[in-house]
Amino acid sequence: MSRMLVTGAAGFIGANFVRYWREQHPDDTIVIVDSLTYAGNPHNLDGVLDEQCVLERVDINDTAKISELLRKHKLNTVVHFAAESHVDRSIEGPDVFIEANILGTHSLLKAARQVWQVEAMAPTDHRFHHVSTDEVYGTLEPDDPAFTEKTPYAPNSPYSASKASSDFLVRAYHHTYGLNVTTSNCSNNYGPYHFPEKLIPLMIINILHGKALPVYGDGKNIRDWLYVEDHARGIECVLEKGKVGETYNIGGVNEWTNIDIVNLLCKLLDERFAADESLRQSYPDCPAAAGKPCTSLIEYVTDRAGHDFRYAIDTTFIHKELGYEPAVTFEVGIEKTVDWYLANSEWWGSVLDGSYRNA
Repeated sequence: MSRMLVTGAAGFIGANFVRYWREQHPDDTIVIVDSLTYAGNPHNLDGVLDEQCVLERVDINDTAKISELLRKHKLNTVVHFAAESHVDRSIEGPDVFIEANILGTHSLLKAARQVWQVEAMAPTDHRFHHVSTDEVYGTLEPDDPAFTEKTPYAPNSPYSASKASSDFLVRAYHHTYGLNVTTSNCSNNYGPYHFPEKLIPLMIINILHGKALPVYGDGKNIRDWLYVEDHARGIECVLEKGKVGETYNIGGVNEWTNIDIVNLLCKLLDERFAADESLRQSYPDCPAAAGKPCTSLIEYVTDRAGHDFRYAIDTTFIHKELGYEPAVTFEVGIEKTVDWYLANSEWWGSVLDGSYRNA
């Protein structure tokens, strides 16, 4: 049975992981720590918090408080999601990325080592699992082979550089101190509770409000998309069957250009508006409310600095070693995502107007 500290679980991926873990492991104890910055939303955890799953408003850089929680709850597992993750924000202000992603990870590692090893308060099968990104590997050309666990690191943005640094710190704590660690590097996630600054939710919400759909450059940049519940399932595989000290790439094997994603979202919403009069009444500014194609909102904008062309993950290793493969096809996952946003306007409305901060 796990007694788990989960960092950053008021955010998108962490919250979905906690929801998945509670369904699959209802007897486990989960202590969530989140500093509730702009992307941390307590409402992401509605319905899952109780005596066995608690939320503590704690900054991961508070090593003493993290150590106290590890001791108090006799925790034997850390799953570390907490991170600043938006590339555009890292270009505009990299300092917070260094503080959260590098110093924050080091703070957690120090606390885990102190409590689990120096104070010997954890069994030998303790685990520190670090959640990272495929962006640490840099960029690919169209015909390049996908990233593997052996691909050299070549980060191109302050965000990816900070995540690469945190990966190396986790590795160092294993090789130097013997801390039981694993790392996973994932491709782009999508699904419920995705903060509206990211591509898919941004486009959905802008379409509904009849706002421009900004597409960087020519829109041909390629990303591998992974349904967020499949990411949670992959981490579960690593925690249960992964080899200590190993890195596993978790991908969707599902490459799409950005412009094709935007066109697909437009098509799906065109279809839903055509079939549902209530949507036309609720969102009169959407082109589809007047029978016009949502693609009319697409606008190409100046490409961002250091924009990586393509990410793609080779999942051979995790499939061969742990038997993992995505369970949700993109066709199913993207429809579920669109329908979730249509059914949860109160959630994203509170994010847009900032009222979620008062939760």
